[in-house]
Amino acid sequence: MPRHFALVPAAGSGSRVGGGTPKQYLTLEGKPLLFYALRQLAAHPLIREVFVVLAPDDTRFRTAGGDELSAKIRPLYCGGETRAASVRNGLSSARDVIASHDWMLVHDAARPCLSAAALARLIREIASDEVGGLLAIPVADTLKRAGAQDRVMTTERREGLWQAQTPQMFRYGALTEALQLYGPAVTDEAGAIEKLGLKPRLVVGEARNLKVTYPEDLALATVILRSDEAVVTRR
Repeated sequence: MPRHFALVPAAGSGSRVGGGTPKQYLTLEGKPLLFYALRQLAAHPLIREVFVVLAPDDTRFRTAGGDELSAKIRPLYCGGETRAASVRNGLSSARDVIASHDWMLVHDAARPCLSAAALARLIREIASDEVGGLLAIPVADTLKRAGAQDRVMTTERREGLWQAQTPQMFRYGALTEALQLYGPAVTDEAGAIEKLGLKPRLVVGEARNLKVTYPEDLALATVILRSDEAVVTRR
């Protein structure tokens, strides 16, 4: 039976949110974004180990709270200059413990609000899929393509369009091959798998699984996490 592993690339040094702190280490409710991303993955019973790919000179992770979460968390100080390079390096570093047919879930460090329900749904629905897949949500808003000076050039049809999220779940062997061949040309793991001629499955995600990119995203993520904690407290 295939086993399940997870990988979180967290070697980035920049942030559009503001300030000099790498985005994955910005704090929400006293913990960095990375802590929450790792916490949900480590809590799932089927995920055996969670690899977090860090920059070789990272000095923040030791105080990021990872040790509080689970013995499942395994830091790898092999991050690259891009997300694809970090994922590829992480997969290579983990090759001695993962088989080609095992599942690998890749999740953004800056998505702190992944719910247990969405993660379970992804694992359950992809378990019998030959290719793999990803969480995503159908595009609901009207899409405009901009031209010069940010003027609307055309309105795009939104039928059949989905907004990709993470985790993205693929076989270790196929994902490794895809990123080795196409990593520099894609922005997510599904894009690399697609270039192999395969068609990943879309699994309905949740709007709450936002990627923190701008300052207002931090405020929204804080509201979501506080709501989760309130539900736990009432129980």
